[in-house]
Amino acid sequence: MTAPRELAGQVAIVTGGNRGIGRDIARHLAEAGARVVVVARTEERANAAAADLPGEGHRGAGCDVVDGAAVEALVRDVEHGAGGIDIVVNNAGVTNDNVIVRMPDEAWDAVVDTNLKGAFHVIRAVARGMMRRRRGRIINITSVVGITGNRGQANYAASKAGLIGLTKSVARELASRGILCNAVAPGFIETEMTAALGQQAREALAGRVALGRLGTGDDVASVVRFLAGPGAGYITGQVIVVDGGMVV
Repeated sequence: MTAPRELAGQVAIVTGGNRGIGRDIARHLAEAGARVVVVARTEERANAAAADLPGEGHRGAGCDVVDGAAVEALVRDVEHGAGGIDIVVNNAGVTNDNVIVRMPDEAWDAVVDTNLKGAFHVIRAVARGMMRRRRGRIINITSVVGITGNRGQANYAASKAGLIGLTKSVARELASRGILCNAVAPGFIETEMTAALGQQAREALAGRVALGRLGTGDDVASVVRFLAGPGAGYITGQVIVVDGGMVV
Protein backbone atom coordinates (compact mmCIF):
# COMPACT_ATOMS: atom_id res chain seq x y z
CA MET A 1 0.00 0.00 0.00
CA THR A 2 1.31 3.43 -0.94
CA ALA A 3 1.94 5.71 2.04
CA PRO A 4 -0.35 8.77 2.17
CA ARG A 5 1.23 12.00 0.96
CA GLU A 6 -1.30 14.47 2.25
CA LEU A 7 1.13 17.40 2.11
CA ALA A 8 2.24 16.88 -1.49
CA GLY A 9 2.98 20.18 -3.23
CA GLN A 10 3.29 22.13 0.01
CA VAL A 11 6.34 23.94 1.36
CA ALA A 12 7.29 23.68 5.02
CA ILE A 13 9.87 25.50 7.13
CA VAL A 14 11.18 23.74 10.26
CA THR A 15 13.43 25.79 12.51
CA GLY A 16 15.90 23.81 14.57
CA GLY A 17 15.24 21.02 12.09
CA ASN A 18 18.75 19.59 12.04
CA ARG A 19 18.59 17.51 15.23
CA GLY A 20 16.39 15.97 17.90
CA ILE A 21 12.66 16.53 17.69
CA GLY A 22 13.08 19.01 14.85
CA ARG A 23 14.84 16.43 12.69
CA ASP A 24 11.99 13.96 13.24
CA ILE A 25 9.41 16.62 12.42
CA ALA A 26 11.20 17.48 9.18
CA ARG A 27 11.29 13.79 8.23
CA HIS A 28 7.58 13.28 8.93
CA LEU A 29 6.63 16.30 6.84
CA ALA A 30 8.88 15.11 4.02
CA GLU A 31 7.31 11.65 4.18
CA ALA A 32 3.91 13.35 3.84
CA GLY A 33 5.09 14.90 0.58
CA ALA A 34 6.08 18.41 1.67
CA ARG A 35 9.20 20.14 0.40
CA VAL A 36 11.03 20.99 3.60
CA VAL A 37 13.34 23.90 4.35
CA VAL A 38 15.49 22.86 7.31
CA VAL A 39 16.68 25.88 9.27
CA ALA A 40 19.70 25.66 11.54
CA ARG A 41 22.19 28.20 12.83
CA THR A 42 24.78 27.12 10.26
CA GLU A 43 24.32 26.39 6.58
CA GLU A 44 26.44 23.26 6.86
CA ARG A 45 24.23 21.66 9.52
CA ALA A 46 21.06 22.68 7.73
CA ASN A 47 22.20 21.28 4.38
CA ALA A 48 23.34 18.00 5.93
CA ALA A 49 19.97 17.50 7.62
CA ALA A 50 18.03 18.39 4.45
CA ALA A 51 20.09 15.92 2.43
CA ASP A 52 18.97 13.09 4.72
CA LEU A 53 15.26 13.70 4.16
CA PRO A 54 13.21 11.34 1.98
CA GLY A 55 11.89 12.69 -1.29
CA GLU A 56 13.03 15.63 -3.37
CA GLY A 57 13.00 19.40 -3.28
CA HIS A 58 14.33 19.88 0.25
CA ARG A 59 16.96 22.44 1.17
CA GLY A 60 18.84 23.76 4.14
CA ALA A 61 19.15 27.34 5.31
CA GLY A 62 21.51 28.82 7.86
CA CYS A 63 19.73 31.41 9.99
CA ASP A 64 19.68 32.51 13.62
CA VAL A 65 16.02 33.17 14.41
CA VAL A 66 17.06 35.78 16.99
CA ASP A 67 18.07 37.99 14.05
CA GLY A 68 14.81 39.41 12.74
CA ALA A 69 16.36 40.83 9.57
CA ALA A 70 17.93 37.46 8.74
CA VAL A 71 14.57 35.74 9.23
CA GLU A 72 12.85 38.22 6.90
CA ALA A 73 15.54 37.62 4.26
CA LEU A 74 15.16 33.84 4.60
CA VAL A 75 11.39 33.97 4.18
CA ARG A 76 11.68 36.24 1.12
CA ASP A 77 14.18 33.82 -0.41
CA VAL A 78 11.99 30.76 0.20
CA GLU A 79 8.88 32.48 -1.11
CA HIS A 80 10.72 33.68 -4.21
CA GLY A 81 11.98 30.19 -4.95
CA ALA A 82 8.93 28.17 -3.98
CA GLY A 83 6.07 30.57 -4.59
CA GLY A 84 4.81 30.48 -1.02
CA ILE A 85 5.12 28.88 2.39
CA ASP A 86 2.31 26.63 3.57
CA ILE A 87 3.59 25.26 6.89
CA VAL A 88 5.89 26.66 9.55
CA VAL A 89 7.12 24.73 12.58
CA ASN A 90 8.83 26.86 15.23
CA ASN A 91 11.03 24.31 16.94
CA ALA A 92 14.30 26.20 17.49
CA GLY A 93 15.04 26.32 21.21
CA VAL A 94 17.81 26.44 23.79
CA THR A 95 18.18 25.97 27.54
CA ASN A 96 20.45 27.66 30.08
CA ASP A 97 19.32 26.40 33.47
CA ASN A 98 19.90 27.93 36.89
CA VAL A 99 17.92 28.77 39.98
CA ILE A 100 16.35 32.21 39.77
CA VAL A 101 18.60 33.92 42.35
CA ARG A 102 21.71 32.86 40.42
CA MET A 103 20.44 33.41 36.89
CA PRO A 104 22.34 36.16 35.06
CA ASP A 105 20.58 38.44 32.60
CA GLU A 106 22.52 36.83 29.76
CA ALA A 107 21.06 33.40 30.53
CA TRP A 108 17.53 34.81 30.68
CA ASP A 109 17.91 36.80 27.47
CA ALA A 110 19.52 33.98 25.47
CA VAL A 111 16.68 31.55 26.19
CA VAL A 112 13.78 33.99 25.82
CA ASP A 113 15.25 35.54 22.67
CA THR A 114 15.62 32.20 20.89
CA ASN A 115 12.56 30.34 22.15
CA LEU A 116 10.01 33.15 22.12
CA LYS A 117 11.30 36.14 20.19
CA GLY A 118 12.65 33.83 17.49
CA ALA A 119 9.21 32.32 16.97
CA PHE A 120 7.73 35.83 16.84
CA HIS A 121 10.22 36.79 14.12
CA VAL A 122 9.32 33.75 12.02
CA ILE A 123 5.56 34.14 12.44
CA ARG A 124 5.67 37.84 11.59
CA ALA A 125 7.72 37.14 8.48
CA VAL A 126 5.55 34.33 7.09
CA ALA A 127 2.17 35.79 8.05
CA ARG A 128 2.09 38.35 5.25
CA GLY A 129 2.39 35.78 2.49
CA MET A 130 -0.03 33.41 4.18
CA MET A 131 -2.56 36.21 4.53
CA ARG A 132 -2.31 37.02 0.83
CA ARG A 133 -2.88 33.39 -0.08
CA ARG A 134 -5.51 32.99 2.66
CA ARG A 135 -4.09 29.74 3.99
CA GLY A 136 -1.32 28.45 6.21
CA ARG A 137 -0.43 26.33 9.22
CA ILE A 138 1.77 27.61 12.05
CA ILE A 139 2.82 25.04 14.65
CA ASN A 140 4.84 26.07 17.69
CA ILE A 141 6.79 23.53 19.75
CA THR A 142 6.39 24.53 23.38
CA SER A 143 6.79 22.24 26.44
CA VAL A 144 4.84 20.91 29.39
CA VAL A 145 7.25 23.04 31.45
CA GLY A 146 5.45 26.06 29.99
CA ILE A 147 2.29 24.75 31.69
CA THR A 148 3.67 23.42 34.97
CA GLY A 149 6.88 25.41 35.53
CA ASN A 150 10.07 23.72 36.69
CA ARG A 151 12.67 24.44 39.32
CA GLY A 152 15.85 25.81 37.80
CA GLN A 153 14.19 26.61 34.48
CA ALA A 154 12.47 29.94 35.05
CA ASN A 155 13.78 31.32 31.77
CA TYR A 156 12.86 28.22 29.77
CA ALA A 157 9.42 27.88 31.38
CA ALA A 158 8.69 31.57 30.81
CA SER A 159 9.69 31.33 27.15
CA LYS A 160 7.52 28.26 26.58
CA ALA A 161 4.55 29.73 28.47
CA GLY A 162 4.95 32.87 26.38
CA LEU A 163 4.90 30.73 23.26
CA ILE A 164 1.52 29.35 24.32
CA GLY A 165 0.17 32.88 24.69
CA LEU A 166 1.65 33.83 21.34
CA THR A 167 0.00 30.80 19.74
CA LYS A 168 -3.44 31.72 21.04
CA SER A 169 -3.10 35.38 20.04
CA VAL A 170 -1.91 34.56 16.52
CA ALA A 171 -4.74 32.05 16.15
CA ARG A 172 -7.27 34.76 16.92
CA GLU A 173 -5.63 37.34 14.66
CA LEU A 174 -5.18 35.18 11.58
CA ALA A 175 -8.15 32.80 11.63
CA SER A 176 -10.22 35.03 9.35
CA ARG A 177 -7.52 34.63 6.68
CA GLY A 178 -7.62 30.84 6.79
CA ILE A 179 -4.43 30.51 8.85
CA LEU A 180 -4.37 28.05 11.74
CA CYS A 181 -1.93 28.32 14.64
CA ASN A 182 -1.46 25.60 17.26
CA ALA A 183 1.16 24.43 19.74
CA VAL A 184 2.54 21.03 20.68
CA ALA A 185 3.84 20.57 24.23
CA PRO A 186 6.17 17.58 24.60
CA GLY A 187 7.00 16.02 27.96
CA PHE A 188 10.04 13.81 28.58
CA ILE A 189 11.31 12.85 25.13
CA GLU A 190 14.19 10.58 24.13
CA THR A 191 17.00 12.87 22.97
CA GLU A 192 20.78 12.88 22.87
CA MET A 193 20.70 14.35 26.37
CA THR A 194 18.45 11.70 27.90
CA ALA A 195 20.40 8.98 26.09
CA ALA A 196 23.49 10.07 28.03
CA LEU A 197 21.76 9.65 31.40
CA GLY A 198 22.34 6.57 33.48
CA GLN A 199 19.77 3.81 33.64
CA GLN A 200 18.63 4.83 37.12
CA ALA A 201 18.02 8.43 36.05
CA ARG A 202 16.10 7.32 32.97
CA GLU A 203 13.94 5.00 35.05
CA ALA A 204 13.23 7.85 37.47
CA LEU A 205 12.04 10.05 34.61
CA ALA A 206 9.89 7.27 33.15
CA GLY A 207 8.39 6.69 36.60
CA ARG A 208 6.83 10.17 36.44
CA VAL A 209 4.97 9.26 33.24
CA ALA A 210 1.64 7.41 33.35
CA LEU A 211 2.59 5.28 30.33
CA GLY A 212 5.84 4.33 32.04
CA ARG A 213 8.21 5.34 29.25
CA LEU A 214 9.86 8.35 27.71
CA GLY A 215 8.39 9.67 24.50
CA THR A 216 10.12 9.66 21.14
CA GLY A 217 10.60 12.29 18.50
CA ASP A 218 8.17 10.34 16.34
CA ASP A 219 5.49 10.73 19.03
CA VAL A 220 5.79 14.49 18.70
CA ALA A 221 6.34 14.60 14.95
CA SER A 222 3.21 12.56 14.19
CA VAL A 223 1.09 15.17 16.00
CA VAL A 224 2.78 17.96 14.06
CA ARG A 225 2.07 16.10 10.82
CA PHE A 226 -1.60 15.81 11.79
CA LEU A 227 -1.85 19.53 12.61
CA ALA A 228 -0.26 20.37 9.27
CA GLY A 229 -2.65 18.14 7.34
CA PRO A 230 -6.24 18.25 6.12
CA GLY A 231 -7.65 16.46 9.17
CA ALA A 232 -6.87 19.45 11.41
CA GLY A 233 -8.76 22.04 9.40
CA TYR A 234 -11.02 23.02 12.30
CA ILE A 235 -8.37 23.19 15.02
CA THR A 236 -6.68 26.45 15.99
CA GLY A 237 -5.42 28.13 19.14
CA GLN A 238 -4.91 24.78 20.87
CA VAL A 239 -2.06 23.26 22.88
CA ILE A 240 -1.71 19.50 22.32
CA VAL A 241 0.23 17.89 25.16
CA VAL A 242 2.36 14.89 24.15
CA ASP A 243 3.66 13.62 27.49
CA GLY A 244 2.38 10.09 28.03
CA GLY A 245 0.13 11.27 30.85
CA MET A 246 2.83 13.01 32.89
CA VAL A 247 0.60 16.06 33.38
CA VAL A 248 -3.08 15.22 33.80
